[in-house]
Amino acid sequence: MASANSFPFRIENTRPEVFRMTVFFEHLHTVLPEEIDPQGHVNNVAYVAWMQAAAVAHSRLQGWPNSRYRERGWAWVARSHFIEYRRPAFLGDEIVIRTWVADMQKYTSRRKYEMFRENQLLARAETNWAFVAFETQKLLAVPEEVARAFEIGTSPTGRR
Repeated sequence: MASANSFPFRIENTRPEVFRMTVFFEHLHTVLPEEIDPQGHVNNVAYVAWMQAAAVAHSRLQGWPNSRYRERGWAWVARSHFIEYRRPAFLGDEIVIRTWVADMQKYTSRRKYEMFRENQLLARAETNWAFVAFETQKLLAVPEEVARAFEIGTSPTGRR
């Protein structure tokens, strides 16, 4: 069994097994009845909600909860999402949403995701986030204190 110092990911959940590393973050989620569509599997829009939940939790872990951004009048807004669905998820499945910051540009950041059930890849995704002034929604340069809080990573499974 890996020790807390050697395990390569931070896992966010209500369970006691919590580990830390800054590049990759894993958010656990159990599929809920309201996420199931008429075909009997998870609706596509649920994946976007999981991505956002994982990104917010990772940002909070790195010292940037939503409240801290708001105090400064800043926000991240989604410019685009891309999702490649590989396998369906079903009611009660335990899902791991792995996320990391793939790049940090002057005004934007690209965040990637991999979603798994029992080591089976369900989906790969990415979001292009823009950094904006909360009140005006106009682009702002990402402040150095925000950029420094996130290490840039590539997929732990070896894919870019």
